[in-house]
Amino acid sequence: MQALRHFLLAVQFFTRIPISGKLGDWVGYSPEMLRASAGHFPGVGWIVGLVAAGVLAASSLLLPAGNGYSPLVAAVLSTLATVLLTGCFHEDGLSDVVDGLGGSHQRERALEIMKDSRIGAYGAMAMVLAILSKTALIALLASHSLALAMASLVAAHVIARLWPMFVVRSLPHVGDSATSKSKPLAAFISRQGLVCCLAWSLPAALLLGLTQGWVVLLLALVLSAAAALWMRQWLQRRLQGFTGDGLGAAEQVSEMGFYLGAALSLGPIGTLLAQALV
Repeated sequence: MQALRHFLLAVQFFTRIPISGKLGDWVGYSPEMLRASAGHFPGVGWIVGLVAAGVLAASSLLLPAGNGYSPLVAAVLSTLATVLLTGCFHEDGLSDVVDGLGGSHQRERALEIMKDSRIGAYGAMAMVLAILSKTALIALLASHSLALAMASLVAAHVIARLWPMFVVRSLPHVGDSATSKSKPLAAFISRQGLVCCLAWSLPAALLLGLTQGWVVLLLALVLSAAAALWMRQWLQRRLQGFTGDGLGAAEQVSEMGFYLGAALSLGPIGTLLAQALV
């Protein structure tokens, strides 16, 4: 029951799903509980991924069959559903990080820009390109196979919420501890929490690998991990640590990397890798 409370707290923190009334009272809140809920962040990805896959499937069935624009429209509606469900939580983090790190080479000034609620040119461009990239890649996967796109959506949203936990584990928190919502998460992420994250993530990975092939899973995992590692290195080099926005940015780039890896598996790279593994 305690694990269920931690999971529901993670859902409350990272989505717009209301956990209120008697249920909210039962779940409760404390910084220690929020820290413990970190192990269930990939579990939130299951909810978001299943909603995204469901909207994609429903849209594909209702839109005109054989029309070249139908996969694109379905991908747009699927992405819109995830943005509404999460409140643009991670996209906002990506925007703030790019605004801060793109707007100043000075560490303190970059952190100050990241806390500004206004969006700048760098942040706006990053958000637009992220949405376009995800939508285009999902449409590409859906045009090849609806099942592939649905499995990739679920796995991407789960795995993309796993990698930021390694950022928390390996870097110090450098945000404003008095106002940062991520500070309770940053104080300590236990090995048990990471194991819980992996327990949520493994079934999603197996779902993709068993249904769509191990080459798809391998390329998606490699590019997703590489994207998250790149974001971690950027945060370490520029800020000497991470902020809550940095975790959101890591989720976004790793999600895009996952879709890109799945898409590359359909081309010559996937063919060569499949031949090498035989």
